[in-house]
Formats: sequence, structure tokens, C-alpha cells
Amino acid sequence: MKNRVKEKIYPGWMCIPAIGVYTLFYIVPIVSAFFFSFTDWNMDRMDSPRFTGLRNFINLFQDEIFWRSVSNTALFAAMTTVFKLVVGLALALLVVQKFRGNSFFRTIFYLPCVLSCMIIGLLFTGILKQDGLLNNALAAVGLDSMVCDWLGRYGTAMFWIILIEVWMWAGFNMFLFISGLQSIPAELYESAQIDGAGTWKRFVKITLPMLAPSFTVVTTLNITGGLKVFDLVYALTGGGPGFDTQVLSTYAYRAFGLGLLGKSSASSMILSVGVVLVTFALNRFLRSKEVES
Repeated sequence: MKNRVKEKIYPGWMCIPAIGVYTLFYIVPIVSAFFFSFTDWNMDRMDSPRFTGLRNFINLFQDEIFWRSVSNTALFAAMTTVFKLVVGLALALLVVQKFRGNSFFRTIFYLPCVLSCMIIGLLFTGILKQDGLLNNALAAVGLDSMVCDWLGRYGTAMFWIILIEVWMWAGFNMFLFISGLQSIPAELYESAQIDGAGTWKRFVKITLPMLAPSFTVVTTLNITGGLKVFDLVYALTGGGPGFDTQVLSTYAYRAFGLGLLGKSSASSMILSVGVVLVTFALNRFLRSKEVES
């Protein structure tokens, strides 16, 4: 009897270290941020924050830079998700085929995922700055009219941030789609081919519906990651030029750097709640589409 009790209790005790770490580094910061978001906590009065109610949130909603950050975050999340889905699926369809060098190409396409975001940001900063590699290459081939400060204007800066993000994570999406493609029974394709279905029809009628669970996972991960983006934007532009490429994470970081800890906590809470709501709504919608398909 005692042995049975120990067998039941033992797995529970094993969870205590993980629960402790999770509580200390996740739950406590969230609760603290929630509390301080309703105060005027700042660097001048670290030990005596005053309760101000919804003042921080009202100020945020009246701040044009905050709304610019919201729009940039939504644009980045939407565009990168679409392109990473398309590119990731295309790469998966390519390397899922059996040919010599298959493993090599899978490794090459996945390689950017394992590199540090900050390292990639510094690398592309050197390539895209005014006297960087790209402008020097354009000038060398006589395309001086195309030379510009790629990270110094909103249109080109946001374009490159999105492009680099897609380049980095398309390989990760590729592997998720490969798992989905390999789970599709080959008999379905054989039956469809016997019935006269062409390549495009097999793709639309078999591949896409059977990949619905993969699309749910990939889309949810990409949207969540896009809404929380920080390191790539910070490394490439720091939210500039001016506030043009500011996203919610860099907005909160800038407020924190200025010593406005209450305001930073409030913007972080808005970001957290937004990510949770969007993720749950999107996941529920995509799950319903899985049932229909």
C-alpha cells in the first residue's frame, strides 16, 4: 500500500522544481507588471510607486506613437505569417521528394533558424547601411540610382525587416509542413491519379485539406511570434528611423529605458493580453476549419 502511494506521489514531487522556476520567472513578473501598470512607478521613485488607476492606459491610447507601434506590429505579424506559410510550404513540397542531396537542402534551408537574431541583425545592418555591401555592389555594377539608406526610410526598412524574418524562419515552417506531408497516406494520391486528377487538383483536394492541422500550428506560432517581435527590429533599426518601425515590444523597452516603469508595464500588459486574445481566437477559428475539411 505504501509503495502504491509513493508511486502516485513521486511524479508530483518531480514537478515542484519546474513549477518553482515557472512561477519565479513567469508568473511573478506578470503579476508584478499587472500591479505596476496601475501606478506611476519610475526611476525617480523606485521605492514609492503611487496608484494612478487607468492613467497609464489612457495616456497610451492617446499616444500617436503607441498606435503607430500597434499598426507596425499588426503589419509585421500578418505579412511575415503569410510569406512564411507560402515559402515554408513551397520548400516542404520541394524537399519532401526523394532525390540525391535531399538532406543537404533541408539543412541549408533550416540553418538560419539556429543563428542568433542579434547576430543576423548586426550582419544585415552591415549589408544594408549607407556605405554597406549592398550599396557598394549596386554602385560597382552601375546602378548608382538605386543606392539609398535601406534602413533609414520607413518603406525600405520595414520591407527588409519582414524579408529577413521570412528568410530566418521559413525553414522552421518547412519542417512542420514536412511532418504533415509525410502523414498523408500515399493511397489517396494513387487513387486520385487513377481517377484522372492532375497535380494541381491533387494538391487542392488532398494536400491542402490534409495539412489543415499543420496550418493551424504554423499559423498560430507565426502570429504569436510576429506580435512579440523585438530582437530583430531592435538589432536592425532600434524602432527607427524616428519611430517608423517601432513595434509594441520596442515601445515598451524604450519606455523602460526612459525610466517610465509604470508606462512600460502597462504597454507590456496590453501586448500580453493582445497576444493571448489573438492566439485563442485564431486557434479556435482554424480548429473549426480542420473539422470542416
